[in-house]
Amino acid sequence: MPITIEKLSPKKRDSLRLDGWPIWQCEPSTFPWHYDQEESCYILDGEITVTTADQTVHIVPGDYVTFPQGLDCQWQVHTAVRKHYLFR
Repeated sequence: MPITIEKLSPKKRDSLRLDGWPIWQCEPSTFPWHYDQEESCYILDGEITVTTADQTVHIVPGDYVTFPQGLDCQWQVHTAVRKHYLFR
């Protein structure tokens, strides 16, 4: 269950209507997380490292990230994060 990261074209961003998605914010911290549902998110601000049993990803503003359902991971928020998110 890999975490996927992509850069969106302006057209793709508009088609997803990201501006209508809720916003989540978090100050620098470290915490475990489990995904009961798939989450897609678009990073507005901040830097995060997410570590799973199989991979470590560094996430920065402009990244569109998909976390698969069932994933267990550790979040390390380096600088305050703001992101649009949607659970499916």
